[in-house]
Amino acid sequence: MPSDTTEPSDTATPADATTPDATAAPADAAPDPDRLTFADLGLGASVLKALSAVGYEEPSAIQAATIPTLLAGRDVVGLAQTGTGKTAAFALPILERLDTSKKKPQALVLAPTRELALQVCEAFEQYAGHSKSMHILPVYGGQGYGVQLSALRRGVHIVVGTPGRIMDHLDKGTLDLSELAFLVLDEADEMLKMGFAEDVETILAKTPAEKQVAMFSATMPPQIRRLSAKYLRDPEEIAVKKKTSTSTNLTQRYLIVSYPQKVDALTRILEVENFEAMIVFTRTKNETETLAEKLRARGYTAAAISGDVVQAQRERTVKQLKDGKLDILVATDVAARGLDVDRISHVINYDLPIDTESYVHRVGRTGRAGRTGDAISFVTPRERRTLGAIERATRQPLTQMHLPSVDDVNATRLTRFDDAITEALGMTERIDRFRDIIGHYVEHHDVPEADVAAALAVVAQGETPLLLDPAAEPKREEFRGGKDSPGRPDRGERNRRGTSGPLTTYRIAVGKRHKVEPRQIVGAIANEGGLNRDDFGQIRIFPNFSLVDLPAELSPDTLRKLERTRISGHLIELKADGGAPGGRASGPRGQGAPRRDRDDRPPRKPRY
Repeated sequence: MPSDTTEPSDTATPADATTPDATAAPADAAPDPDRLTFADLGLGASVLKALSAVGYEEPSAIQAATIPTLLAGRDVVGLAQTGTGKTAAFALPILERLDTSKKKPQALVLAPTRELALQVCEAFEQYAGHSKSMHILPVYGGQGYGVQLSALRRGVHIVVGTPGRIMDHLDKGTLDLSELAFLVLDEADEMLKMGFAEDVETILAKTPAEKQVAMFSATMPPQIRRLSAKYLRDPEEIAVKKKTSTSTNLTQRYLIVSYPQKVDALTRILEVENFEAMIVFTRTKNETETLAEKLRARGYTAAAISGDVVQAQRERTVKQLKDGKLDILVATDVAARGLDVDRISHVINYDLPIDTESYVHRVGRTGRAGRTGDAISFVTPRERRTLGAIERATRQPLTQMHLPSVDDVNATRLTRFDDAITEALGMTERIDRFRDIIGHYVEHHDVPEADVAAALAVVAQGETPLLLDPAAEPKREEFRGGKDSPGRPDRGERNRRGTSGPLTTYRIAVGKRHKVEPRQIVGAIANEGGLNRDDFGQIRIFPNFSLVDLPAELSPDTLRKLERTRISGHLIELKADGGAPGGRASGPRGQGAPRRDRDDRPPRKPRY
């Protein structure tokens, strides 16, 4: 999901972004985003109300430069990586100019993967929160056609989809683009890498000539230049310059956690981490106070600040943090800008920012001026792409950590309890007075001193137990993804290609003469079949066809979808092959004759 606020850009250029033409308009040539609001960009009251409801406070660099340009009707080429706030940069101008009285799609957004398509769709729904008449439809492989067809019949204003499924609807005549006014190519270079170049051009050719086009790409290879020259009219190039360095004194970690687990995960981290003071960053203003209340209910001294907090209150809160009267500050990006408190030893990204500049700004609140610091980011399974973008932009990998266990928490509590006893033993005068009281109790009640000490510990502890019950240990959720993800099979349980579970070899009707590559096959089948890239085994490409090892338990519905999938414009006609996974091509010389099992072959004649 897009982040609530984003920070102004700095002067460093991403390593994988090429320098734009001399005519390009750098994002920092626009008015300083520090002095801009979304209202300054020309957005209307309805959109501004929705932005305020989700907690957006200030536009990012790409938003400040792109929104006025798109509102003016110009085409745009944006050099922007994932994590720059580009979704709002194109979504807000589209929402501002749509005519909800029309029933046919007026805006089409093409995205390389269904995950990105869903994220973009969710962002549109957030920004259109105050317009009940606005209808947005995600279109991607892995979802039933029925849902999409019924929505298209009822009427939609915005379609967000992957090229393969959009092509499918165009071929079937179920998607009418005759009234299309806006077209967005999101992560255009990624779409080309995945083999969608021909599909994208086919889709572009089937759209009306009079439309506004916005194309966003992390890099500017020749293919993107050619697409821009062919399909965009006098586009304005907007390049985002980013601050991408983080302190070398900073330890950066991340925790895979589902949204409902976040509060409990944060509580456990607070238990086991040896922190002095901490800032917890949330995405929205409403979440700051909600989370601060939950932490106070758990016995922590916590306060919230956001863009709505008046300056005098902000100053009082920051002073409490500096003076040690407050240990945890829950804040949004803008509220914490310029905050420099020596005591801050930890930063927690409770909500991961989609904007890498915001990430750098957040974690920069600790590890300053030679001090060491710790940054921990909560990452939901769907935010793995954003995590990867942050790692690429900062050129520093984050180390995965796991949810502290009940044993970890109990060990920390016992250590602190021991430390408290040791500190109390140093108070000799008070110890002497209590020793007389304990001696009197032992003498008159005939109870061992150890039992009296334990009883006093119970009195001091109160109703809250000192140790957690091991039975309360939640099951760790299993997420598929990176190699260190919890719940993934050990190496011994995985086959030689790294996938888990049995595989079946499938034949597809594209090969070397169609100029296909393995990455194109993976991209198309993964998107349309709803598969993970780890579901693929060997891929063997022959002149007229290819063999792909896929999970043996593919559902009939998935198989039907994959039969209609296209790669480089050609139907792949996927069907099960006769051979075993990992074998050579079927038939003589790999030309497609059915393969026989070894036991069915006639015995060889002896050679003399």
